[in-house]
Amino acid sequence: MIESQRDRLRALPDFPAELPSFDPDSAHADPQQLFVGWLDDALAHGVLQPHAFTLSTAGPTGHVTARTLILKDLVDGLWVFAGARSTRKGVDLAANPFASMTFYWPARGRQVRVTGEVEELSSEVAAADWRARPASTGDSNPDWAAWALSPTEVEFWQARHDRDHVRHWYRFGS
Repeated sequence: MIESQRDRLRALPDFPAELPSFDPDSAHADPQQLFVGWLDDALAHGVLQPHAFTLSTAGPTGHVTARTLILKDLVDGLWVFAGARSTRKGVDLAANPFASMTFYWPARGRQVRVTGEVEELSSEVAAADWRARPASTGDSNPDWAAWALSPTEVEFWQARHDRDHVRHWYRFGS
C-alpha cells in the first residue's frame, strides 16, 4: 500500500507546459515591486485569489501552525494582514511575533515566501479593515487586529520543468 501511494504521488501532474521565465539579474531592487509584478501576472493568467497566502506561526510552546489568509496591503516595505486576536494566529503572534507568509501560484509555477517580525498595527487600521470586509455590519469589533510583517527575507521561486528551479532572495537586517 505504501509503495503504491508513493508511486501515485510521484506520478501526479505538476506544472503547466508553459511556464514563465525568471532572470534574477533583471529583478526589481524592491521585492514588493517584484511581488506586484508577479501578482499582476497571476491575475492576467486567471489565477483565483492570488492575494491568498499561508501564514505560518509558532506559539508559546514552539508548535507551528498554518492557515490561509488574504493580503490586505503592501506599504513602505510592510506586508499587512488581519484577523481576530482570539484565534490561534493572534495567540501565536502575541507570544512569538515572527511569521512566514507563503504565496503559491501553481498555474504559473511560482511561489513567494516572506519571513520576518510581525507587529500589531493601530486600532484605527484594524477598525478600517473590519469595516471594509464584505460581511461586515459596519460595527466595530474589538477583537479584530491588523498586523504588519516586516521582512528579514523574501524569496521568489520560479519552477522549471528540468527541476533546476530559480530562486532569488532579498535579505534585510542582520
